[in-house]
Amino acid sequence: MAKKKIVPTKTGSKRVHSVSAVLSVGELTKAGSALNLQVAGSDGKLGELEIGRGALYWTGKGRQKSKRLSWTRFAEMMNELAYS
Repeated sequence: MAKKKIVPTKTGSKRVHSVSAVLSVGELTKAGSALNLQVAGSDGKLGELEIGRGALYWTGKGRQKSKRLSWTRFAEMMNELAYS
């Protein structure tokens, strides 16, 4: 697969991250369905984020196990980061 060329944006900065998505089931309301996002940076894969009905799962680069994060905990973390 050919590597995508990094193109400068209108502001002159370069794109550093890319995200590709895979949706395993058409409806996220069904149990076992999830949206899988693969996050990559300029140095390669950063990790994988699985977004499901009950929680988020993060698997970092080179990790075998994923870290579960409930939606409640995720909201708390985002509020702390965004509004503190």
